[in-house]
Amino acid sequence: MTDATTIPTNARRGPTLKTQRVLALLLLIAQGGITVTGATVRVTGSGLGCNTWPNCHEGSLVPVAGAAPAIHQAIEFGNRLLTFVLLALAIAVIWAVYKAGRRQELKTLAVVSLAGIFVQAVIGGISVWLDLKWWAVALHFLPSMILVWIAAVLFARLPEPDDGVRRRAFSQGARIAALVSGVLLAVVLITGTMTTGAGPHAGDDGVGMEGRLEVNIDLMAHIHGWLMYAYLAAILITIWMLYRSRADKKALRTGWALVAAIVVQAIIGIMQYRMGVPRWTVPIHIGMSSVVTCVTAFLWAHGVVRFPAAKHERESLAA
Repeated sequence: MTDATTIPTNARRGPTLKTQRVLALLLLIAQGGITVTGATVRVTGSGLGCNTWPNCHEGSLVPVAGAAPAIHQAIEFGNRLLTFVLLALAIAVIWAVYKAGRRQELKTLAVVSLAGIFVQAVIGGISVWLDLKWWAVALHFLPSMILVWIAAVLFARLPEPDDGVRRRAFSQGARIAALVSGVLLAVVLITGTMTTGAGPHAGDDGVGMEGRLEVNIDLMAHIHGWLMYAYLAAILITIWMLYRSRADKKALRTGWALVAAIVVQAIIGIMQYRMGVPRWTVPIHIGMSSVVTCVTAFLWAHGVVRFPAAKHERESLAA
């Protein structure tokens, strides 16, 4: 989504730009991937395969034979282990941007990513202590989307020159439309957690509907769907404004890629509803939520970019 050939002027003192981007991409994929494994924990009823935190079981950091079904322990404990993969990747990204002497914006995004992983781990532990109440699980999922957004912006910003000139890449109206789209995405995600919270997948095989959100799931699903359509409309308006402002082709490609992702996500959601929310559809729907969030962040990042100072001066003279 961003021109990877742009070399920051001070990026040669440490890891290359390519290395920085590979690490940032792996972090982005892992941030989205752990939501898929978390959804797998939920739909397989493995949420209390490890029934405490930070230990798996009382007095044991690892699974204990007979304490819970072996498959549930393996799925839940495996999901917990992925947190350490995320931590390693976040630390690697921090090392890369600091070693390369990158600008403060990138360092801040990298550090916030690491801090967010610790916060997420604590929230996950609290949700276990609360026996996977629907709202606790929702609060565990939503920060993951924030971390996906941060990782996506970091990945998009890396190729920009640290000593470049910040400039708005498309009109203020398109920028506002992109902001409205981001807000609508947040509302779509929140109502999505409420729809899941009212549904049959509690996360623990023995809980059933205990602790679930007591609303009409049909109504909740329709509200979630209507908001998704509103979000799609906002993105289409944003793209129209991008064309009017003669925005960069990368921004336009990103906008249409986002439309495609939203349509795929909508189709999956409709299939879920009509099929009675079969287990296998949930991780796919969650995974696409990360994709949609990621591409929305890319579009937002295209709104203000850093250009090399010489290029900015030439374009100012031409104007």
